[in-house]
Amino acid sequence: MTTTIQDVMTTELVMCPSSTTIGDAARLMRDRNIGDVLVTRDGDQLAGIVTDRDLVVRCLADGAAADATIAQACSSDLTTVGLDSSIDDAVNVMRERSLRRVPVVDGGRAVGIVTLGDLAVERDPDSALGEISAAPASS
Repeated sequence: MTTTIQDVMTTELVMCPSSTTIGDAARLMRDRNIGDVLVTRDGDQLAGIVTDRDLVVRCLADGAAADATIAQACSSDLTTVGLDSSIDDAVNVMRERSLRRVPVVDGGRAVGIVTLGDLAVERDPDSALGEISAAPASS
């Protein structure tokens, strides 16, 4: 059994500067079949995360135009875990803060992301969430 987040995190990150439009972020999520993008400032410093739900609830529902920036939609009160955090630490953080995904950082820079699905595959692969998360993505 793995012991650190580094063993289960996703390392193929999609990052966008905070000046990216919500329309561009939505198209990127659609084209990459993902539900979030990490928001950066000053190059590669992690500034926040924006999810597909954020775009709908914080932007579309409030009448934002497609050319509004993701700075309006991103969660900037960011909860992260370190590269060497234990899986238990990540589970506890996600449970306490009701999160489905948490960026993994090293020196302020995003190096991965761990999701509820990643943890389900690791901890309970025979559960419904574990099986769904382990299944290949549909197109």
